[in-house]
Amino acid sequence: MCIRDQTVVLDPAKIRQLADRHFGIGCDQVLLVQAPDRPDADFRYRIFNADGGEVEQCGNGARCFARFVRDRGLSDRDELRVATANGLLHLNIRADGQVAVNMGRPSLEPVEVPFFATERAKHYPIAADGMDMAIGVVSVGNPHAVLKVDDVRRAPVAHLGPLLERHGRFPKRTNVGFMQVVAPDRIRLRVFERGVGETLACGSGACAAVVVGRLWGLLGPEVRVELEGGELNVQWSGEGEPVTMIGPVATVFEGWIES
Repeated sequence: MCIRDQTVVLDPAKIRQLADRHFGIGCDQVLLVQAPDRPDADFRYRIFNADGGEVEQCGNGARCFARFVRDRGLSDRDELRVATANGLLHLNIRADGQVAVNMGRPSLEPVEVPFFATERAKHYPIAADGMDMAIGVVSVGNPHAVLKVDDVRRAPVAHLGPLLERHGRFPKRTNVGFMQVVAPDRIRLRVFERGVGETLACGSGACAAVVVGRLWGLLGPEVRVELEGGELNVQWSGEGEPVTMIGPVATVFEGWIES
């Protein structure tokens, strides 16, 4: 849900109310469009999860942000620079209506995620509820843990998701991706999102899964990511390079909020 910042005051309680799917509008994130707070940006982009907490990044939200700005006549530019809590994002509205988001270079050092580990590794052993497993850890503007599973339909998302989200090795909590590798250019993914729960789609989660899959030698530089809510195209040529995510945007409805 995108909101153009007017006279509305959105505190955590109001955000939780709006996000409630029974007594509110219902959403995973509330996004605010604001005037830029730095000279190299066109807008400021703020992201609040359904639990009312402000977070650093939301890839799917960035695509929605770009289309919202265009549809409301706030900008006629095809390329937008938006300031987030984690830095500058570059958004490109393509002729086919899809939006490409330059997510920047992924952070692989544990301290940058943040994640408690003595040194960087491709696989990190971790235990939860008596189970030992290996995860990949990366930040694409927000923290992610990625697990490889044989079949996402049977993955214990509801059980392991909240355990890993709040695991003590993630001091700021984390998003948790359950990745099934179908082919070097195709994966299936379910994501338990920090402060939200399982979500139908997660752009940053798709990017994180591709980065981890590439580091594990399982994926190529361009991958189709299949989520319950649709498909994304994610491109990453390797370490030190930015991740690009491309996907569609659809307007569900419009409305007014009474403050």
